[in-house]
Amino acid sequence: MASPLMTLLDIRLTFGGQPLLAGADMMVHDNDRIALVGRNGSGKSTFLKIAAGLVEPDSGDRTVRGGATSRYLEQDPNFSHFETIEEAVRSGLGPGDSDHLIPQLLADLGMVGADSPKNLSGGEARRVALACALAPEPDVLLLDEPTNHLDLPTIHWLEDYLKRSRSAVIVISHDRRFLETLTRKTVWIDRGETRQLSEGFAKFEAWRDEVYAEEEVQAHKLERQIVREEHWLRYGVTARRKRNVRRLGDLHALRQKRATLNRPQGSASMEASEANASGKKVIEAKNIGFAFGDRPIVDDFTIRINRGDRIGVAGPNGAGKTTLLRLLMGTLEPQSGEIVHGTKLEPVTLDQQRAGLNESTRLVDAVTGGRGDMVSVGGEPRHAMSYLKDFLFKPEQARQPISALSGGERGRLALAIALAQPSNLLVLDEPTNDLDLETLDVLEEVLNDYQGTVLLVSHDRDFLDRVVSSTLAPVPEEGAGKWREFPGGYSDMMEQRRLAKAAVVAESKATTKPADSGRSPSKPTGKLSYKDKFALENLPKEMAKMEAEIARLQTVLADPKLFTADPPKFKAASEALTKTQGALEAAEEQWLELEMRREELEG
Repeated sequence: MASPLMTLLDIRLTFGGQPLLAGADMMVHDNDRIALVGRNGSGKSTFLKIAAGLVEPDSGDRTVRGGATSRYLEQDPNFSHFETIEEAVRSGLGPGDSDHLIPQLLADLGMVGADSPKNLSGGEARRVALACALAPEPDVLLLDEPTNHLDLPTIHWLEDYLKRSRSAVIVISHDRRFLETLTRKTVWIDRGETRQLSEGFAKFEAWRDEVYAEEEVQAHKLERQIVREEHWLRYGVTARRKRNVRRLGDLHALRQKRATLNRPQGSASMEASEANASGKKVIEAKNIGFAFGDRPIVDDFTIRINRGDRIGVAGPNGAGKTTLLRLLMGTLEPQSGEIVHGTKLEPVTLDQQRAGLNESTRLVDAVTGGRGDMVSVGGEPRHAMSYLKDFLFKPEQARQPISALSGGERGRLALAIALAQPSNLLVLDEPTNDLDLETLDVLEEVLNDYQGTVLLVSHDRDFLDRVVSSTLAPVPEEGAGKWREFPGGYSDMMEQRRLAKAAVVAESKATTKPADSGRSPSKPTGKLSYKDKFALENLPKEMAKMEAEIARLQTVLADPKLFTADPPKFKAASEALTKTQGALEAAEEQWLELEMRREELEG
């Protein structure tokens, strides 16, 4: 077996007088796909920077295989000192690196190499940073929150690219779907140490819960043992001095073990302050339209949002998600159509830029509005320190300025401020950015328990699937500025769009066949033939088999070593995959045609 590309052994680092990493290890082999996970503040980003050679630990060893290269994707890149985007991307190339990938990467990421990088948005800067990291084709890719600020099409593209890449990948991300799709190993940073799981992120959370449950059992056993020894100390001391001294020493050791026990950090405790219920109708939009110049953003859009609805808004950057949200909320006037708001609305908005956070404001003043140390939560007064503790802030942080917070801490603070305000309509624009997975779980529970209405813009597919009841998405195939409401979450929306496109293709083929054959279209007969009935009944079973075969072939081809280790097998699997996908498409079209014909006959 080849030696590891990179080894980190017993890495220790103290930050601000507190141990951040206390013996962290990681070993990276060729083609590894590793999820690096842990709570906000656990040291994930610092550990990744140590792996990249950008931060020097207090102690420990970092070893890199001779000749191996690595590239690090930072969270907040700045390219303003470059003249062009292409120049910025070229800056990531080493002396021996080829530049042949740069044009295609920029095209795939929707960037123009000759443009200036001085005024890039967050999403654009992230795409340029990705091109910088990917262009050299390094042996090890170290990616810190690569999906932050990316739209869904770019996230899909990045997933596919990394699956095909020959680089080993270590990734920090709050995007569950991205981690589940990509990773095959997990390194968990917990209380300064690392734990390794030889499975991808999909298996991590169940394993983590088992670890915590076992720790609780052991802690309970320790408590019971101390209780027994203390009982002996009170009632069981005998004249056997040596034995007594030993047991007394054992008791002191048990107490010391309990005092130094490093228990898991608790979860954030969130609760939305709810105002009185709004009217049944919350927002009604009738044929609204809005355009920038001659570019339609929203065209002839109609929707009725009722009390208790959870509406997700998804789509690529630039599609107009935030504009649509502003139109619905009335902060932007439609150029055509009308918006009607219901009665008794008390909205609270969380914008994706966290615009309400002033860098110099102390945390305690941010949650109280600068009015002392008390905050009203759900109509009840609470001490700001206690409220901040619910969102995992330490007492010493309460007097710190917001500028001292990490991205995840800013996200939690913004939520603390928003959720403290009484509301019956929550408008959340990218609330999941920078939040750790545990905090996302708690936010999901808060939104599911919330009795009011929720409007949610997000690129987090898993979060949308778990929270929303319907999804608004642009449908460019119907025209510029066209939006549609799809029942269910993101995955439901994608499936409905896939079926709709397949139906359009089937209908198009059905209507063109008579013209191609030179015959006029025949009217449907009174009933389906035996052959058609048989096909209609059995095609779904055949399609299921084909889907299973496609999944199997994709698993075979996902092995990055297959291409070099067994080229004939790789070629055969690729050809079989293409053939089976074609057969599945044909079967789907045939089934759709027969199903439509059956409905015609029965209708």
